[in-house]
Amino acid sequence: MSESNKAANLKFGETSLDLPMLSPTAGPDVIDIRKLYAEGRVFTFDPGFTSTASCKSKITFIDGIKGELLYRGYPIEQLAAKSHYLEVCYLLLYGELPSAQELEDFETRVTNHTMVHEQMTYFFRGFRRDAHPMAIMVGVVGAMSAFYPDSTDINDPMQREIASIRMVAKMPTIAAMAYKYSIGQPFVYPSNDLDYAANFLQMCFSVPAEDYEVNPILSRAMDRIFTLHADHEQNASTSTVRLAGSSGANPFACIASGVACLWGPAHGGANQAALEMLKEIGSVERIPEYIARAKDKSDPFRLMGFGHRVYKNFDPRATVMKQSADEVLDLLGIEDNETLKVAKELERIALEDEYFQQKKLFPNVDFYSGIILEAMGFPTSMFTPIFAVSRTVGWIAQWKEMIADPEQKIGRPRQLYIGAAKRDYIDVENR
Repeated sequence: MSESNKAANLKFGETSLDLPMLSPTAGPDVIDIRKLYAEGRVFTFDPGFTSTASCKSKITFIDGIKGELLYRGYPIEQLAAKSHYLEVCYLLLYGELPSAQELEDFETRVTNHTMVHEQMTYFFRGFRRDAHPMAIMVGVVGAMSAFYPDSTDINDPMQREIASIRMVAKMPTIAAMAYKYSIGQPFVYPSNDLDYAANFLQMCFSVPAEDYEVNPILSRAMDRIFTLHADHEQNASTSTVRLAGSSGANPFACIASGVACLWGPAHGGANQAALEMLKEIGSVERIPEYIARAKDKSDPFRLMGFGHRVYKNFDPRATVMKQSADEVLDLLGIEDNETLKVAKELERIALEDEYFQQKKLFPNVDFYSGIILEAMGFPTSMFTPIFAVSRTVGWIAQWKEMIADPEQKIGRPRQLYIGAAKRDYIDVENR
């Protein structure tokens, strides 16, 4: 990033301000308004912060017009095809792809931290049996600071590093335990001889009474899901983690805040909503009816899994996810799955329809991920916890970057106050 020779001139009333412009490595120039209030006594109004850069970052870049997603400069398509999740974790955390030795050391560190403190099993038992897995994860992740107090000092680089590895390593274990608890099965301990994705699957689906062998195609599909969701720039949950971190909160509390934000149906629950929509449509013959409803402004129905807050082109993650869906369903012998038929035909019609082209409503990553997860055997209640497992490394990378930023300040958005003006208190007997 560098300061541009250009400046933006802002005039209002008798005031004229020259605001510096910053040029990023990629993307549009940014107007620096940090001194706007001090010099002009005005704020900007930007609901949802859709036109505001809240931080500088070297981690992830999105070009919504081109449909491009880069992790540290590497296209997501290349990483999904050639890399694997823990290598991507290393890239996000440390900025470069690891050497063979660095990758081996990193994988060993993560593998050696996958078990959770044994007393945490009692913590799980405090939840109702029918508690949503995300409710459990919010509580358990936040409580990690009580079980691992030796890695909560954010001013100690070594403690930050230990906390980072612990969260990447233990989040799949916590999610699997939440799932097992919700279905009344015993917890399954992690296995150090399995890779990250395979280990997660065996913790979710194996039982002590039987042998369980992870299918490599399912493991690869899960690894891709983790990779595709690892980070996505300054989305709602990542911004929540950064905002919590700006107060100096411990890393486990910050990540718990990200889990809580992700729980929202407009964020982490989108793949569940897309799957439920496909099932509601039910058959290929009913697609025209729902297409018509989606175009009707008076109808509250919306096509879930289409369009994106940032992407105004095809979501680059959707192509990879569609390939994984084909592989998983073919492996499981459910090519005739009606939900998949509806998904493919709906995608075909929408991509050819002028209305959807004009509205930039292209399939996003959520459109196929729910189909894959359901085919694997996960209930919809586990879709968002799996998203949280995937996104943990992105939250941590963003949190660490924020801590190291010398310009970082505690987050404090301003407001446009529209309440009552100053008024005097009236005694109760006179009201």
